[in-house]
Amino acid sequence: MVAQGERRDLEGHVQLQPGREALVRVTVATLWTAPEAVRPVDGPALAGETDIRHWIAGMAADQRVGDCVLSQLLLGERVLIDEARPDGWTRVVAVEQPAAHLDPRGYPGWLPTAHLTPAPPEHDPSPVTLDATATDLRCRPAGPTALAGAVLGTRLPTAGPAVDRWLPVRAPGHAAPVWVPETEAARPPERRPDPRQVMAVADRLRAVPYVWGGLSPYGIDCSGLVHLAWRRFGVTVPRDAYDQAQAAVPVPLGEERPGDLYFFARPGRRIHHVGFVTGERRMLHACYRQRRVVEEALPAERLATLVGAGRI
Repeated sequence: MVAQGERRDLEGHVQLQPGREALVRVTVATLWTAPEAVRPVDGPALAGETDIRHWIAGMAADQRVGDCVLSQLLLGERVLIDEARPDGWTRVVAVEQPAAHLDPRGYPGWLPTAHLTPAPPEHDPSPVTLDATATDLRCRPAGPTALAGAVLGTRLPTAGPAVDRWLPVRAPGHAAPVWVPETEAARPPERRPDPRQVMAVADRLRAVPYVWGGLSPYGIDCSGLVHLAWRRFGVTVPRDAYDQAQAAVPVPLGEERPGDLYFFARPGRRIHHVGFVTGERRMLHACYRQRRVVEEALPAERLATLVGAGRI
């Protein structure tokens, strides 16, 4: 029976409707400024099954910092549909990536419609979170790959008890459960993590390429590193550095501890950069200049823009 107001395409699939929620059905979906912003090099990020590793490897350094990418969304992430166009693009709000300075509902942008599937009415309040940097989801325990390259921070509802140390989970777009090694899926923590635990997750991403708007272990930006590391523990923090600073509890410089955050801004401008404090005037961050995640003492030019510290 078709629900009132529900539309279906010629094959009987439920279409995406403005005002309703959908889920990301690919391992990593890229959020674009506009459909017209995509470039020839972006093909692997637009494919029906995205290949973000191949996409990033195929870009020159300058192409990785273009302003056509806003953010990325992970498998199972919820979005609110604003507009579904007939040309295969959908304008969404990424409700799990707060961006108060852009939209009080979440991060707005465009996704290929093929990367989405309608959200079910029920919502699992305590999904497991993938702890592996990247892993393949299997059709059955130790079986063939159902979905390749699911990444750290992906949150998926469980579909039953573990079998032979493999855990069944629900993946959008897959009718049957898919399976992940039990050791690579973390249960919701019983208490809020210590910031140093969060920083330890970020430290696993050292040397990952810097990609503007990146939010995966294949490529990441400064605020994405902070967002993803906290996401691993089920804590949602804003997506951009400016909003992260607004959400953090201010810490006087000189009293910061490892796991806190340093914030940077040019005179008269909004905060534009963030990194994890690792020691006095040292930080772990996705560095635009070095184009990778590094841990380093703050150089003089970075110290000149240090405007504060904060604690999530």
